[in-house]
Amino acid sequence: MSKYRSKKITVDGETFDSQKEYKRFCELRLMERAGLIRNLQRQVKFLLIPTQYEHYRRFGKNGQELTPGKRVVEKECAYYADFVYTENGREVVEDTKGVKTAEYIIKRKLMLHVHGIKIQEV
Repeated sequence: MSKYRSKKITVDGETFDSQKEYKRFCELRLMERAGLIRNLQRQVKFLLIPTQYEHYRRFGKNGQELTPGKRVVEKECAYYADFVYTENGREVVEDTKGVKTAEYIIKRKLMLHVHGIKIQEV
């Protein structure tokens, strides 16, 4: 059981974060079969902030410069959409939410700012 009382569920080898997400997937799959939506995808990654690197110069024992290096300062920040599909020629990014955490709200705002995508919440 998670902190927000959601329970993961695995059906036909696919794992869902909650019962609510699984039920929504079943609805969307039926809608796709009926031709109401197309290209249903799960857990689609959207990059919000790329990995941040620190570049540095390396020198050998004799003072000669070696190949420059870089090391990770901050890992990337990404949003994983529960579902992405096409409806009436328009891409829909959907999230099945029970609790809107502060982290989710920031990522939702970044999705709009970086990608121009407003997340549809169910």
